Amino acid sequence: MGESSGYKEYGAGLLAGVATVLIGHPFDTVKVKLQKYNTEAHGIKYKSGLHCAARILATEGVRGLYTGATPSFIGVAFESSLAFGIYSQTKRALQEGAQSSEPQAQVIIPSAAFAGAIISFVLCPSELVKCRMQVQGTDSLVPTSSRFSSPLDCAIKTIKTEGVTGIFRGGYTTLLRESIGNAVFFSVYENVRYRMHLLLKRGSLEQSYLTDMGIGILSGGLGGVAFWSAVLPLDVAKTIIQTTSDNSHSRNPFQILNSV
Repeated sequence: MGESSGYKEYGAGLLAGVATVLIGHPFDTVKVKLQKYNTEAHGIKYKSGLHCAARILATEGVRGLYTGATPSFIGVAFESSLAFGIYSQTKRALQEGAQSSEPQAQVIIPSAAFAGAIISFVLCPSELVKCRMQVQGTDSLVPTSSRFSSPLDCAIKTIKTEGVTGIFRGGYTTLLRESIGNAVFFSVYENVRYRMHLLLKRGSLEQSYLTDMGIGILSGGLGGVAFWSAVLPLDVAKTIIQTTSDNSHSRNPFQILNSV
């Protein structure tokens, strides 16, 4: 693969990140509210994701589902671009000279974990702002006087009250989630894609753009399921760490999960 293909991967990752936020942000808003309030002893209790979504629509309208979308667009777009670009370039460097095209765990796992560790530095501040915006809806226990008027207001107030390090609250947990999650995602993604292309060749089926897109959707979808199955508990801990107003609150994800 030529050098230009590396830039294509960064560009493709950027577009994928934008599409992810457009389609997935309402689900993410529901997820964050469930993680925040259904784990607190005296918080709001939602019966289900559907109940939570209905409450948001009833109190805030459709816009409520897209609360915190701006930092999410910035974070996820750059995260996706960097994840695919860094992963692809690291993988090429590690498998240089390798004869087999079959996915190799000793190449995929370190490449993906490294990409995940790098992107966690971009994701942590954007996700902190996103999560704080998402949990302060009219359905929450956050007093009106303490609410943020915009993502920028949230970032500025966080830095003023907690210092520059405050914007990186939950950084260790984000790094763990992204390193482990990306290693799982790309392992599943690469193997499913490789096996499906093998099946196509053996079946002598004509490979077309639609076939290729279908394989991409299936392998990416299964990779996504594997990602969240592996790291969802860490994501719960991250949401709690980033949205708590108590500066003395534990930032150890394992302590938090134990208390949950």
